[in-house]
Amino acid sequence: MYLCDMTIEEKLKAVIRDVPNFPKPGILFKDISTIMLNAEVSNEVLNHLVEKYEHAQLDAIAGIESRGFLFGYPLAMRLGLPFILIRKEGKLPYEKIKHAYALEYGEAVIEMHTDAVCAGQKVLIHDDLLATGGSAAAAATLIEKSGGKVAGFDFLVALSFLDGQKPLEAFSSQIHSIVTY
Repeated sequence: MYLCDMTIEEKLKAVIRDVPNFPKPGILFKDISTIMLNAEVSNEVLNHLVEKYEHAQLDAIAGIESRGFLFGYPLAMRLGLPFILIRKEGKLPYEKIKHAYALEYGEAVIEMHTDAVCAGQKVLIHDDLLATGGSAAAAATLIEKSGGKVAGFDFLVALSFLDGQKPLEAFSSQIHSIVTY
């Protein structure tokens, strides 16, 4: 089957690379960098996202560092919306708010500029992959701490066996991914 005969989900499954034992033994990493090697598929992903969200009445899109920037920022540009950077601690230069969250092997902290979200703004949170939901829930907490409303979550890939949508349901019932494993 040629890529032109496939749905966007089938195309992504065809190009996403599995990397065994990364970042540690026993993990099967879903490498999306292969999407960026194919301009046609990359444009189809972006077109798919634009079509999905062009009538969603969003006020902004937030991307989670760093792979959430890859399609989140172009999506925001295409929709004519502000793009909010949510970054690892110590990466943003201006006044910021932060939120710590648990990882399976420790703790992480993410930050956002204090002036990135206006009260009442409806913000879509975008990232490349939904695993346990920890970083997306932390991003949602930052949005809400700033007075914004989480309009939903969008991911390229979701690992359904990790139940990552559960912690996100407290923020929004709108949780979407293009590919689910």
